[in-house]
Amino acid sequence: MLTEEELETFQNNLLDRRVQIEKNLRGTALELEGMRDLELNDEGDYAAASAETIVDSAILVQQRKELNEIELALDKIKGGAFGICEMCEEPIGRARLEVKNFARFCITCREITEKETK
Repeated sequence: MLTEEELETFQNNLLDRRVQIEKNLRGTALELEGMRDLELNDEGDYAAASAETIVDSAILVQQRKELNEIELALDKIKGGAFGICEMCEEPIGRARLEVKNFARFCITCREITEKETK
């Protein structure tokens, strides 16, 4: 089990990352707004703007997913379930949590879920 100090560190990391993602989302949303106001002179300009918009949209989707995972992890910290695998209910290794603070599964169960989704 994680100590109170470790839980606090993970919570602070999650809160910091949430702030960063929210900032990124606001910035990307403003950029996409600005793209609508651009005067596109030819097909090349349009293609470049479209490609950039597609990439920005994919980034937005990924960042929103991460934000949802962070919110779930913060709720788990409050509820005392942080660091417990959702599948086998065993503790998730500290090293895994340090790499992915919002990990929901231990490494073994994560591999199982990835195989099932393919």
